[in-house]
Amino acid sequence: MKHSIFKSIWITIIPLASLVTACSTPEKLSRTVLPIQEPERPTYSELDVRNVETPPLFEIKAPKKAPNVLIVLIDDIGFGGPNTFGGPIQTPTLDRLAADGISYNNFHTTALCSPTRNALKTGRNHHTANTGSIMESSTGFPGNTGQVPNSVAPLAEMLRLNGYSTGAFGKWHETAAWETSVSGPFDRWPTHQGFDKFYGFIGGETDQWYPLVYDGVTKVTPPKMDNYHFTVDMTNQAVNWVKAQQSMTPDKPFFMYFATGAVHAPHHVPKEWIAKYKGRFDAGWDDIRKKNSRTPERDGAYPS
Repeated sequence: MKHSIFKSIWITIIPLASLVTACSTPEKLSRTVLPIQEPERPTYSELDVRNVETPPLFEIKAPKKAPNVLIVLIDDIGFGGPNTFGGPIQTPTLDRLAADGISYNNFHTTALCSPTRNALKTGRNHHTANTGSIMESSTGFPGNTGQVPNSVAPLAEMLRLNGYSTGAFGKWHETAAWETSVSGPFDRWPTHQGFDKFYGFIGGETDQWYPLVYDGVTKVTPPKMDNYHFTVDMTNQAVNWVKAQQSMTPDKPFFMYFATGAVHAPHHVPKEWIAKYKGRFDAGWDDIRKKNSRTPERDGAYPS
């Protein structure tokens, strides 16, 4: 990704209520109720259009200096994995981002995939979003139906209605299994949850070499490329989407949700990446934890 495209990007996970407040500062438009209502249009009694002034078109734009927002969600990896937080896995890009930002060590998760995702992307308790468990174990009981109610507004929809371009790439896993067919309903698919663009897979996992991929609500065949891997494919799609969006509307901010299939099962890792870590974990996790764990004495206290 070229730095020039992302020079104003805001890569973070923060309390969602704070983000929405930052993007809802009233200017000329009232942003207290969404969708933003179109102002009352003028009426005319003049029959000759040449004798009247054309009124401006109604257009919703994001507040001035609204940042680009990128959420990167990586499955099944904790703070103890990446080198950024003391782990044995080399993550130089994450290191650079962390060095230029703020790291937190008190982020709440629900310890499961679907609930954490819906809580993160709505700012609501996962039971309020009817995601008490993963989608495949949804039931008819309250708080666990797997169907986000229309009373719960997704963050992506709030931003879209405030003038953002919105795109989701990678893993979704927020649609009940019986709503994932071509018959829908599509209410809980990404493009009905506030995202203009979606490229990825709907379920909890997919073959990373031969994935089941959707573009919007349409099943598509992944592009042919040497040594195909879905992570590379979804990254290319995300980069190309931002390039197109910024070239067409450089002043329009974007919100991107980038959720890889890795490191969730199936563990389809290219051989060259496996070779890099051959023997690195043979000592077992207890020994690795002792060697790599960070402490306030070693690195200074992290902000809470």
